[in-house]
Amino acid sequence: MRSETMLLADLETAAERWRDWLFTKALPLWTQAGRDPASGAFIEAISLDGAGLVDKPRRGRVQPRQIYSVLEGGRLGWDGPWRAAALQALDWYLASFVLPDGSFADLVAPDGKVLDPAFDLYNQAFGLFSLANAARAFPEQRARFETVARTCLARLEETYRHPQAGFEEAVPPVEPLRANPHMHLLEAALAWEEVGGGEVWSRLSDEIMELALSRLIDGSTGMLHEFFDHDWQVMPDDSGRQIEPGHQFEWAWLALRWARLRGRADAAIAARRLFALGLYRGICPTRKVAVLEINADFSPRQPVARLWAQTEWIKAAIELADWSSGVERAYYLSSALDGAAALERFVEGVSDGLWLDKYEADGTFVAEPAPASSFYHIVCGISVLMQGIASRDRAA
Repeated sequence: MRSETMLLADLETAAERWRDWLFTKALPLWTQAGRDPASGAFIEAISLDGAGLVDKPRRGRVQPRQIYSVLEGGRLGWDGPWRAAALQALDWYLASFVLPDGSFADLVAPDGKVLDPAFDLYNQAFGLFSLANAARAFPEQRARFETVARTCLARLEETYRHPQAGFEEAVPPVEPLRANPHMHLLEAALAWEEVGGGEVWSRLSDEIMELALSRLIDGSTGMLHEFFDHDWQVMPDDSGRQIEPGHQFEWAWLALRWARLRGRADAAIAARRLFALGLYRGICPTRKVAVLEINADFSPRQPVARLWAQTEWIKAAIELADWSSGVERAYYLSSALDGAAALERFVEGVSDGLWLDKYEADGTFVAEPAPASSFYHIVCGISVLMQGIASRDRAA
């Protein structure tokens, strides 16, 4: 294995390459062609020839993810019009998606009309996440964003609280319960903690992480399951066998962040196991990328590789390197480089600032418009990579 000095030098090169791509290609494109010129709302996709798909309805998960992406770009040092773009999109999002009960709608037309007010826990998580980032970026408007966030959280507590832990998917309750929305609620709660949102967010992050450690993560295997019955037991049907390597990595990253805040060694141990299991059978030996799904017995399930999983690989590896030393640290740094190389595959040969999202088992990519939903993952991955290298430089 190469020395830590060599690995860090290669990671710094990768970070600079991705910083340049983000600042000079992706952010300029997605704050221009990636927005509706009439409303300032973010669009769902950009075709591979660079044309924005303005007329498609807006999903409740995409607006807050794109708002975060622009805000994070500004925080990382991009000197483009991130402030104006984010504020205009925030105004449209809050005016169009916030329902009378304080929750966020599922689907809205380009003109701002609600097309589907259905409740989706996933959408609530990203609404809360974007508002935490907005509160940090625009402290003069913090009270506005915090009011919306606390109203949404109160709605979750009053209407969708699960009797054991976490939240229901619907009222009346339905199965399966999903780990994924809870993962993003944990991310949102941690983001609010970081901006001093108060004890209510700390309690939420603790509750979700304890749920993960006690129910979502299998104590005997260490793997994170996706779907559960109403007692938070793994679903007995085929959905209970589904394991997503990208989520193994993503939960590992979040668990380590929480463990650092709470001094919880058990969460750090769980994170190491999650990461190891994600690598064990989650990386295609031929394409060298993280696949979408495997079965709980590690047999193939969905061999297509999605872009987002590669970014989660990077984030978890960087965080684990910070928890490690010596040979173990070098192992995680090397794995972060492997993740960065995997991510590169998804932007090769396409127009500046765009990406391909699906990498098939036969080695071909699906030729389709670049989905806006992927940008959040890319930006977060670049952020962890850039800040991880910067923190090591300061320590040195």
